Amino acid sequence: MTECPVHTYSPHEYRPVGEWAAFYDGLRGEAPVVRNTFADGYYVLTRYEDILGAYQNTETFSTKAVTPFEPDPTYVWIPHMLGGTAHTQWRRQLGPDFSPRAVGALDDRIRAWAIELIDGIVDRGECDVIADFSFHFPTTIFLELMGLPTSDLDQFMAWEASILHSDGSTPEEIQANREAGMAAVREYFRVVIADRRAQPRDDLISHALGFEIDGRPVTDDEAVSYCFFMFMAGLDTVAAAFGYALYHLATHPEDRERIVADPSLIPAAMEEILRAYAFTVPARKLTRDVEVAGCPIPAGSMVSLPIRAATRDENVFEDGTEVHIDRKPNNHIAFGAGPHRCLGMHLARHELRIALEEWHKRIPEYRMADGAVVREAGRSSGPDEVRLVWK
Repeated sequence: MTECPVHTYSPHEYRPVGEWAAFYDGLRGEAPVVRNTFADGYYVLTRYEDILGAYQNTETFSTKAVTPFEPDPTYVWIPHMLGGTAHTQWRRQLGPDFSPRAVGALDDRIRAWAIELIDGIVDRGECDVIADFSFHFPTTIFLELMGLPTSDLDQFMAWEASILHSDGSTPEEIQANREAGMAAVREYFRVVIADRRAQPRDDLISHALGFEIDGRPVTDDEAVSYCFFMFMAGLDTVAAAFGYALYHLATHPEDRERIVADPSLIPAAMEEILRAYAFTVPARKLTRDVEVAGCPIPAGSMVSLPIRAATRDENVFEDGTEVHIDRKPNNHIAFGAGPHRCLGMHLARHELRIALEEWHKRIPEYRMADGAVVREAGRSSGPDEVRLVWK
C-alpha cells in the first residue's frame, strides 16, 4: 500500500471555465487517488473505473453523507441519501412521474415556455444566458410540476444561491449561509405540505404524500426532505448544463454552424457537452476501510467523486479532453451511475434538447460579448454568467 499525493485547494474558488477541468485532468494524471486537506480533509478519486465503481457500490460508498464538508449531516435528502429498501421503495413510486412516457407528455409545455423566453430576448441582441434564460427555463417547469406558484421563483433562486453558491471567506461562513437557506426552504415546504394534505392536487408533492414506505404513510418530515431534494435537484442542474452548452457553441463556431445546418445533431451534441463539461462533484462516506489503486482510505472518510474527472478519462473516452459533437458511442456518466443515478435525467434531456432546438431556430449566430469571462467553482455549480451578443 502507498500513501496518495496530498493537495490543498478550495473547491469553492471561482476560476475561468476550463481551468477546473484541466485541474482534475492533472490530478488524474498524477494519481488515481489524492487527498485534499481543505476544511476537514477528504479523498478524491480521479479515474473513471474507480469513480464508477464507487457509485455502484453503495454499501461501502454510502449516501448517508453526500458533501465532503458534512460527514455527519443532520438532514436526509429523500430519496438520494437513503439506502437499502427505503431507497428502492421511493424510487419505484417516483418512477412513473419521471418515466420517458411521462416526460414526453410535457414536451409541448416545455417547448412553448422555451419559445416564450427566447422570443422575449431575441430583439435585444444580447443577454446573459444564465440570468435571462437558464434560471427561468427549467425552474419554472419545476415549479409547475411541484404545483408551486411561479411568483415564488425569485425567492427560490435566492435560497438556491445561498445553499449551492454561498459566499464567504471561510468554510464556516459558507456553511452558515447554507444552513440558513436550507432552514428557510424546509419551513416553506412544511406550509405547502400542510396545504396539500388538506387539499391534494395533481402535482409531485401531492403524489408523494400518497406513497407508503414499509406499509405506512409518508410522514411530514419525510415529505419535507423529499421536497427539499427536489428543490436542490430541479433548480440548478439544467440551468448549468444549458449555460455550458451555449458557452461551448459560442466559443466553437464550427460546432454551432454544424447543428444549425443539421439540427438532427443536437441530441448527440448535447450528450457530448454533458460529458465534457460534467460539473457535479458528489461525495460519499466510507462505511469500512478500503484500498483504491493501492491507496488506503479509512472507514468514516469522505470521498469526492468528481464526474468530470471520470467523463474526461482518456483511458475510456478517446481524445476525452476534447469535444466531438458527433461522438458515438458516448457512454458517459454525467447523470451518475448505480442505484442513485439521476431520477430526473429524462426530463433534463428533454429540456436541454428542446431549448437548444428553439434557441438555434431563433438565434443561429452569436458569440461571446467582448471582454466576457465565464467562471465556475470547482464544486457542483455551473457558469456564473454567459454573456452573448448577436445581430
